[in-house]
Amino acid sequence: MAKKLTFLIMVGLVLGIIVGAIMHATMTPEALAETSKWFKMITDIFLRLIKMIVAPLVFATLVAGIVHMGDSASLGRVGAKTITWFLGATLVSLSLGMVLVNFLQPGVNSGLDLSRAVGSSGIDAKHVDMFTTITEMVPKSIFEAMANTTMLQIVIFSVFFGVALAAVGEKGAPIVKGVDALVEVMLVVTNYVMRVSPLAVFAAMAKAISVNGLGILVTFGKFIGSFYLGLGILWLGLIFAGFLVIGPRIVSLIRYIRDPILLAFSTASSEAAYPRTLEALDKFGVPNRISSFVLPLGYSFNLDGSMMYMTFASIFIAQLYGIDLTIGQEITMLLTLMLTSKGMAAVPRASLVVIAGTMAQFNLPEAGLVLILAVDQFLDMGRTGTNVVGNAVATAVVAKWEGGLDKPEPLEFDTVHAPSSNLGTAHPYPREGEPGGVS
Repeated sequence: MAKKLTFLIMVGLVLGIIVGAIMHATMTPEALAETSKWFKMITDIFLRLIKMIVAPLVFATLVAGIVHMGDSASLGRVGAKTITWFLGATLVSLSLGMVLVNFLQPGVNSGLDLSRAVGSSGIDAKHVDMFTTITEMVPKSIFEAMANTTMLQIVIFSVFFGVALAAVGEKGAPIVKGVDALVEVMLVVTNYVMRVSPLAVFAAMAKAISVNGLGILVTFGKFIGSFYLGLGILWLGLIFAGFLVIGPRIVSLIRYIRDPILLAFSTASSEAAYPRTLEALDKFGVPNRISSFVLPLGYSFNLDGSMMYMTFASIFIAQLYGIDLTIGQEITMLLTLMLTSKGMAAVPRASLVVIAGTMAQFNLPEAGLVLILAVDQFLDMGRTGTNVVGNAVATAVVAKWEGGLDKPEPLEFDTVHAPSSNLGTAHPYPREGEPGGVS
């Protein structure tokens, strides 16, 4: 099924580009606006289905991971290793964006028409205030957090719940079995939802190309090309860092996660890729207790592609307007982004929200965002796919540090996880053929 789904997503991606280009060339603006509503409806329905499953899946997998982690010392050790890797990856990603945009200078003599960049970008920057960001990390209601798919708030509640559930011991056994069963059910629901993904990919690409046209890629070619070059370098860096820890098997990891990467790239939605990434890591051999803990944290703290984009885009806008930032200002911007970017994953166009607030702090014209909004869909695709790579590598690395990886399943083997009588054992949702699982 995995190979078939990947093929269908590729078909949807290519057909969406072709259909979108034809529509842009042959239809009137009024007809395009009307037709794009149908494409948007299909994409929105798919993303709503994803939001429907992500919150309970993140809650269940993270609680299961904590409960089956063992003692509090194991939890603290894994948490410390995870956060250390995340901070290092964030610093590298932000620094790479800053270095590349200064070296390539895509905003200098770009030829872009700055007269188009007038007025407000429409991006709400209120969320990037440091104190507000830190305060809003803590949920006031888990139901509100789940309703809004506020990932970091769900993670924080799940950590409290999982630690408390482990602490009550035998009294919590029925709830542990219920949580394990919920994981199994949500994975089956995920497989149902993913069958719609090729159609959603087609609709998303057709809408983006029909409205903007392929010509916009030429107009912003230097900016887009420079950014994707940076993403390529970041990929190489992440893969090399993974190679230092898990060895040649890192190449196999990229093959296992090709489906979630393609899904993330096509839909520009990290949430859409989360369930498939979790399953791909399971098949690759990452113990469930590790992936269930590290991956949800990564969706709040380890968005490597988005991190690189924040420094890259902010300094690009400064270059457009001929504003020279000192090294000190750029380092201050980098450190500011390290803090304000955390917990922003659930905000629509989160990277732009953070960038808008940062620009205001450094007196950069907000109107510059209007220009990059035109191509943000194409940039968002690349940074979202990179986020999947970064989180998958981080999860595999932490698993290796915690005692090694399990034997991988063949890529061709792609059955739906079936509920098991072994729920509640040391392995929260065992692979088929492995009674009780192996951690």
